[in-house]
Amino acid sequence: MKALLTGSTRGIGKAIRDLFLEQQFSIIGTSRSPIKDFSNQKYKHIVSDLSIEEDVQKLKVIFESNDIPEVLINNAGIFEEADFSLPDDEWLANWDRIMQVNLRSAALLSKWAINTWKKHGIDGRIINIASRAGQRGDTQEYTSYAASKAGMIGLTKSIARSFGKYGITAYTIAPGFVETDMARESIEIYGAEYLTQGLFLDRIAPPEEMANLTLLLAEGKLKHATGQTFHVNSGSYLP
Repeated sequence: MKALLTGSTRGIGKAIRDLFLEQQFSIIGTSRSPIKDFSNQKYKHIVSDLSIEEDVQKLKVIFESNDIPEVLINNAGIFEEADFSLPDDEWLANWDRIMQVNLRSAALLSKWAINTWKKHGIDGRIINIASRAGQRGDTQEYTSYAASKAGMIGLTKSIARSFGKYGITAYTIAPGFVETDMARESIEIYGAEYLTQGLFLDRIAPPEEMANLTLLLAEGKLKHATGQTFHVNSGSYLP
């Protein structure tokens, strides 16, 4: 089985990549920078900055090849601050960049994958890595991030409702804070207590838990859960 995984070199993406390779998946991974100190015969890396539309378009060829991935994992994302007090042009530049990376690129990749799967009769699976912020919101300086992740949830549900009859399923995983570089950056800004407040467990989640759930969905073992959002946040948000 083959998967296309965006954001495959750090955090959740790296955990997914490593687990899937252990389970004999073939992986096409993407990131903004070349990968270093990693080699696996079942792994192919593509340098693609999803904030650049031309780089996103280069990925379309993956779904025009003879070796089509059956699984698409939209994991790549950025988390950048933009206070409401900023001038409009600066605030909108942040908004557009966040939407481009977190939502627009995921939507385009999903569109290409779905059209290809329909054409070839492939029961494809899309797994979107969103965030707790997509449903409960975030602080005002991260409004663009929360809105982009809410958009991913809506994207997943629309795909599930529209393409299930073709055997295509879609799922969202919505983590809270996870032990990644992104979380460490938040600790530097807000302190460790900010990340753990409201948790029912004694720590934020390790990225391997997101990888385990992603694998379960990618293997098609929860087909009738299509459209669902899986919350993994130590109980800090319970819809």
